[in-house]
Amino acid sequence: MRVLTGIQSSGDLHIGNYFGSIKQMVEAQQNSETFIFIANYHAMTSVTDGKRLASLTMQSATDFLALGINPQKSTFWVQSDVKEVLELYWILSSFTPTGLLERAHSYKDKTARGAATTHSLFSYPVLMAADILLFSPDIVPVGKDQIQHVEIARDIAIKFNNQYGDILKIPNFKVEEHVATVLGTDGQKMSKSYGNTVNIFGDEKEQLKTVKKIVTQNAALEDPKEFEGCNVYNMAKLFLDETALIELQHRYKKGGEGHGHFKLYLAEVMWEYFREFREKRAYYEANQEKVKEILKQGADTARAIALPMIDKIRSATGINY
Repeated sequence: MRVLTGIQSSGDLHIGNYFGSIKQMVEAQQNSETFIFIANYHAMTSVTDGKRLASLTMQSATDFLALGINPQKSTFWVQSDVKEVLELYWILSSFTPTGLLERAHSYKDKTARGAATTHSLFSYPVLMAADILLFSPDIVPVGKDQIQHVEIARDIAIKFNNQYGDILKIPNFKVEEHVATVLGTDGQKMSKSYGNTVNIFGDEKEQLKTVKKIVTQNAALEDPKEFEGCNVYNMAKLFLDETALIELQHRYKKGGEGHGHFKLYLAEVMWEYFREFREKRAYYEANQEKVKEILKQGADTARAIALPMIDKIRSATGINY
């Protein structure tokens, strides 16, 4: 079974990225053919500084490797190193109704929050469809908010196949329901766009400062607290086994502790959870040429798979003559 995913290189990785996507991919490496790319073309919708984008791309690659992406088990590359994806993006644009893109939740949400109404943001789902369809995956793991993008890719592929025959594989999405949407410090979906993230890597004091900003209800110290619906508890349960989770629930119920105590506990749990990953990251940070070598090898493998597909598409559409 072939599994594919990509994450934008638009900023620091946060725990929503990890539990919503990266952890699934690390686990998928054990029994699937996994394809993982850094979506730097997509990141251009929000990062316009060239030096910053280049730096973030390398940072993302370093972070991915630290978090468990194994280049011996996965094809791991940077999106822009396989430029056939842009050719397919243009071809698929001819099979994408404008109305389909106008209904995209992500576009409507981002523009409502003040994002510039650029063509790249509007056509983002078409490039995502090209990312997917070029490599014929069986499964695309996504958070609940990304399901629509896979559905759009399916719609485009069906239109293309109706015209030219069964060339493009129709992908399926997979959502881990218990982490389908990781909530941020304000209770909304965790997103760099919303400024409500808790980063995986960085200074311990800065991480604690972020955790202390998590929005909670006002309650007297001695009163029992509601754990269901509490932003701190919802974040903590991502890291805890069943026994530790029950213990935390009892602490909420018995009172005598404020939400500040639970925030300190969450910060400690998070810091310990990612300890091993921080150590791996220090190695890759000190060996950036090794990271670039891994990315080049991944891109070579990805292109070897992409070229026969794009050649078949060129022949079907008349681009080859």
